[in-house]
Amino acid sequence: MHKNIISKVYDQSRAKKLGIEEGDQLLKINGEEIEDIIEYMFLMADEYIEIEIKKKDESIQKYSLYKDFDEDLGMEFENPIIDKAKSCQNKCVFCFIDQLPPDMRETLYFKDDDSRLSFLQGNFITLTNMADQDIEKMIRYRISPVNVSVHTTNPALRVKMLHNKKAGNIYERIEKLAHAGIKMNGQIVLCRDINDKDELEKTIKDLSSLYPHMESVAVVPVGITKFREGLYPLKIYDENSSKEVIKQVEKLQNILLKEIGTRFVYLSDEFYVVAKEPLPSYEKYEQFLQIENGVGLMAKFQHEVIHYLKELESDPKVHKKVSIATGKSAKEFIEKIARQVEKKFSSVEINVFEIKNFFFGETITVAGLITGTDLIYQLREKSLGEKLLIPTSMLKTGEEIFLDDVTLQDVEKELNIKVVVSEVEGKDFVNKIIQ
Repeated sequence: MHKNIISKVYDQSRAKKLGIEEGDQLLKINGEEIEDIIEYMFLMADEYIEIEIKKKDESIQKYSLYKDFDEDLGMEFENPIIDKAKSCQNKCVFCFIDQLPPDMRETLYFKDDDSRLSFLQGNFITLTNMADQDIEKMIRYRISPVNVSVHTTNPALRVKMLHNKKAGNIYERIEKLAHAGIKMNGQIVLCRDINDKDELEKTIKDLSSLYPHMESVAVVPVGITKFREGLYPLKIYDENSSKEVIKQVEKLQNILLKEIGTRFVYLSDEFYVVAKEPLPSYEKYEQFLQIENGVGLMAKFQHEVIHYLKELESDPKVHKKVSIATGKSAKEFIEKIARQVEKKFSSVEINVFEIKNFFFGETITVAGLITGTDLIYQLREKSLGEKLLIPTSMLKTGEEIFLDDVTLQDVEKELNIKVVVSEVEGKDFVNKIIQ
């Protein structure tokens, strides 16, 4: 397949007015061949550009135009990043994809490790499959911010954890990016008795020395499914070990708040749930830079629900009986939120159902990994009311399909109920219940 094929040209766009059409191929901007979407965005930032296009009849057309600095031409490509996505070359001891069951859809087994996807979509990258010239390209094109899977700054330990002899130079690489002004957010997948305790403290101190270019670090517990046969032995975090992590990280947060003016490192909500400890207050998450990592999601959601309920008038005419499906981790939390909604609307009844993860194994407790099969099996005989709410994280991004390829319509048909997808956002959640 040819690269840079234009798949869509927007009406009234500059591209449309120039005569660029769907199926045309972008060859060059300002005399430079376009290798990927980052190069395209960088070169498009110029106020004067010259474009070379190969038409569907193989003729070459050249266009010159003046434009605003941030003005796009208004076209899309068949491949959103233009180039082939780079796959991960590591064999991490904690890799979740290696723990997937067989016979799932092929895209779920693809391990991306691409700086362009990190910049565009927020994916985390390890920097291990990048040559020095790739790092220089990130700096030249100002690919910022990027999310980096660090895990440890101990070279030998990182080589072991990622099972990649090229993985040990992580600190040197992120230090180089920091000195070039590239903004980063880090991630540590914490594995018991491997990169925790003293190793965790060292990693956090190393990364905090690069603040403010390393803006924040998230610490998330390793996820373990029932499909780990033949893989590196790992231990799941339990109540006591989670409490130890919380105590250690909160001590470091207090030190860093005094030293650099930010808590810098944040734990995913799962640690607090497993430890049966109260969540930090809304304010302690500062800018919520790691919300996509499940860091502060509960505190933010609760804050939004409480504030939105205060804005609403209590309406006794609102009669609803609805159900909410969630995972074990969020069950108690969602119950408390549901009771707050019921208190505001006395004629609203909300049932919260905990869905056990039989598909991946009951050690997986987050709502985002619940399958359609488990929903159907565990809710089939339940009294669900007039609709069932599920979080959008249960579905594939942009599609109404679960991880096991069961569709939203399949679940509705099997349970004979309307399934409503809610954003993990307070106003949307409340409205989906009462409307």
